[in-house]
Amino acid sequence: MPLHVVVGTSASGIATARLLAESGDRVRILSRRGGGPEHPLIERIAADARDADRLTTLTDGGTTLFNCATPAYNMLPVETPALATALLSAAERTGAGYINLSNTYGYGPADAPLTEDRPMAPTTIKGRVRAQMWEDALTAHREGRIRFAEVRPGDFIGPGQLSVFNLLIAPSVLAGKTVAVPADLDAPHSWAYPGDVARTLVTLSRDERAWGRAWHVPPISDVSVRQVATRFAELTGAPAPHLVSMSPLDLHNAGLADPIVAQMWEMQYQYQRPCLLDASLTAQTFDLIPTPLDEVLLETAQAFTSST
Repeated sequence: MPLHVVVGTSASGIATARLLAESGDRVRILSRRGGGPEHPLIERIAADARDADRLTTLTDGGTTLFNCATPAYNMLPVETPALATALLSAAERTGAGYINLSNTYGYGPADAPLTEDRPMAPTTIKGRVRAQMWEDALTAHREGRIRFAEVRPGDFIGPGQLSVFNLLIAPSVLAGKTVAVPADLDAPHSWAYPGDVARTLVTLSRDERAWGRAWHVPPISDVSVRQVATRFAELTGAPAPHLVSMSPLDLHNAGLADPIVAQMWEMQYQYQRPCLLDASLTAQTFDLIPTPLDEVLLETAQAFTSST
């Protein structure tokens, strides 16, 4: 029975662990607090994945090492380099295939839909951290030291995931309040669902064609902020939302009270212009079909309702 190691209890990490266990594989999920889903085939362990020796010990004997860790948004540039080094070390020392869940930050601004072969051209601190993580791991793969692949989703919609939708859109719509978002409200935007991310990660781990490159997660939709907020209201019976685009000053003032919001300014280029993900290669290669948008929105609404 294969053993897989999942680092991180993000929504995507939890969904990945569940999917693997439900298929009959053993899973070891690591987080600082030892959390994760309950399942007979899932072992939950408290560990700091930045400790390369500890991570290597816990990965030994594993078939695949999945990185789904999400450092606190305001700590991402500080914590990610050590985590990246430990993951590389553990993969090289154990021989486990290494699949990293990343994002689109490393691409930098683009005037066309993003494809996986687009060179890294980051213009932000977070983007440079993500790009370096990718380049170091890809170099190790090409040198034959590890087997590596990377998965890149769009912006998240779905329970439990840190995202603009979950922070700023969903709670305001459900409360009937003005929806204030630091974005071009009508620019098309690719959205991702953690369950689809998990299916992509697991599918890639079982297919030799996956190694040595990046793959995009098929988006659940490419609609604008205005469209997704309006549809969320329609499905939940909330009042038609009033949306406003936050000014840079509004965002600055909001960030004074929230360290996570304070970090959003750096990635504003992704929301002030179209930000689209071309995932046709992933969809065609692995026959992956995204979850319908309405289904994801209803699941998200149910999670918000049950938590209040």
